[in-house]
Amino acid sequence: MGDEKKEVSEVKETKEVKAEGKKSFLSENALEVITVILLGITALLTAWASYVGSIHGGNQATNYATSNNLSSDGNSLYNAAVQTLSQDMGIWNTISSYEVEILYAESAKDNAAIEANIWKLQWFCGDNLPDNMAAAIGYDIEKFSDGNNDTEEILAWLKNEKAITSPFTQEFVETYFDEANAKLEEADKVIEQGKQDNANGDKFSLVTVLYSVALFMLGIVGVFKNTTNKKIVLAVSFVCLLIAVIFMATIPLPASGGIFG
Repeated sequence: MGDEKKEVSEVKETKEVKAEGKKSFLSENALEVITVILLGITALLTAWASYVGSIHGGNQATNYATSNNLSSDGNSLYNAAVQTLSQDMGIWNTISSYEVEILYAESAKDNAAIEANIWKLQWFCGDNLPDNMAAAIGYDIEKFSDGNNDTEEILAWLKNEKAITSPFTQEFVETYFDEANAKLEEADKVIEQGKQDNANGDKFSLVTVLYSVALFMLGIVGVFKNTTNKKIVLAVSFVCLLIAVIFMATIPLPASGGIFG
């Protein structure tokens, strides 16, 4: 009987040792430590995601306001360009009428009419001809008004087809709207950046939700008495945390604002 009791005691001791060996992996203390560490990390990451998301939101509002201002400036420049174009077309109509008078007087050998209309052309161009149109029709204001063979120089200029052809080609007209178009293109770029900030801000909000799920799961780990259940909940929370971190790493950081300059 003594030997049998001794044998049973040894078997119990062996089972207890094995049980302790099994408990050594992720024991209660280890689970608590891991849970606390993950809670801290998740809380910090949640705060970081909220902070970056708020910067994206601020940049979005700033970009939308900037885009509106640029669009307003661009529209104002466009309207001014339309007015300038209309005025310059009127200037060209007057110049072309003088050109016709000069050419007609030249064909009629009417020197007095030639001199009179050349004087009118010189005076009008000196006061009204813009530089861009002067370059387009090849009219040299200084050269043609220096008092040195002005009549001969202007008559020679009129023999050039560029002088008597309307400069208002499509390419020339488009130059009037270059500044306005540049402003409007800049406004489009800024609004697109604002849309991107809005999308990135929404993504960081989603990341915050994922972190919140992980925080909730970590918070209820201690509620479960069964170690296996604790491990399952801890594993699920870790997966949520990992997914959130990977997703956050794919989202661009703000171009400006906060610590980003």
